[in-house]
Amino acid sequence: MDVDDDKLAGARLAAAAAVHRLVERGETVATAESLTGGMVAATIVEIPGVSSVYRGGLVVYATDLKASLAGVPTVLLEERGPVDPQVAVALAAGCRERCGADWGVATTGVAGPEPQDGKPPGLVYIAVAGVDGSSVRELKLEGNRADIRTESVTSVLRLLSDTLQEASSPS
Repeated sequence: MDVDDDKLAGARLAAAAAVHRLVERGETVATAESLTGGMVAATIVEIPGVSSVYRGGLVVYATDLKASLAGVPTVLLEERGPVDPQVAVALAAGCRERCGADWGVATTGVAGPEPQDGKPPGLVYIAVAGVDGSSVRELKLEGNRADIRTESVTSVLRLLSDTLQEASSPS
């Protein structure tokens, strides 16, 4: 993977911020990943102290696994395809539920170099799901496959950190 050190450092900083906020809140997170293929989980577990907050994750690269392992409704996948904002939300909610976590994060998209199901490389959806609902973002990224995957990791971890900062304190 050919990604520059600054981009990797950005992903690690985003992971550290998210883990720090989770520790402060006494909450846990799980991951569901498609195009990032485990990179979100790997980046999170680099952070010291993560064992108290990271429950686990699902790498659901194949579309059928998004349904069978992460609980994404088959009808949603059939109607919308795997690269879709509703699928990202369903992935985040599914991993949250199936891993018994307070929060779930998800990535789905096209890393390239070729389009997938008519969707261009760089189109990515990231989502965070918690007890009070979910949020999803569309990303239109540029660069090579490694750049797109790394920026997806950084973006979903920033979204988690920002969501944790804005969320009400746990009761």
